[in-house]
Amino acid sequence: MTIRVLLADDQPVVRAGLRMLINDIPDIEIVGEAGTGAEAVRLATDLRPDVVVMDIRMPVMDGIEATRLIKTGTPASVVILTTFDDDENVYASLHAGASGFLVKDMVLDDIVTAVRVVAAGDALIAPGVTRRLIQEFTGRGAVPARRRREIKGITDREREVLTLIGRGMSNAEIAAHLYITMATTKSHVARLLTKLDARDRVQLVIAAYESGMV
Repeated sequence: MTIRVLLADDQPVVRAGLRMLINDIPDIEIVGEAGTGAEAVRLATDLRPDVVVMDIRMPVMDGIEATRLIKTGTPASVVILTTFDDDENVYASLHAGASGFLVKDMVLDDIVTAVRVVAAGDALIAPGVTRRLIQEFTGRGAVPARRRREIKGITDREREVLTLIGRGMSNAEIAAHLYITMATTKSHVARLLTKLDARDRVQLVIAAYESGMV
């Protein structure tokens, strides 16, 4: 099955670079390119791609609003591809429905992996980037107190797992940290997704942060 991808970035050189890199990947096809958020929404509606690789800072409409509209009106998954160090809007993009995010200096294999992961209905949020995201918002107070939420109905162990997810740990790291098996870790994560009505791991990270666990 070929994964159909829409590229959305206001810099033609970035789109050209991504197209050149991805063109040789046999199971991924670039079906369109957008230079603005509004164009991304229109093309996502018309072309019905499986995945939209979305920049955040674009003219006419930014990537956050474009992501929200795409997730509302189409089945496409969205991966944010942005310059993280000077962009405080990544957190908001996750709320808008993005299934993951990458930074533009990541290697091609990571970008391709992200596209495949979100196309399969999962989420990809790199542990190292997650930690930087949390540190960024913690340090600058970007998330107001009114967003603090109370997590109810989970066990103490599930609370531990959720905290570690929020800190950016992978399942393997959580298993090693808690001295439990990978199977047990995956079971805890699955139960957390169900109990917190979370779409994916990204939303668990958000829940952990909003509850003050991290």
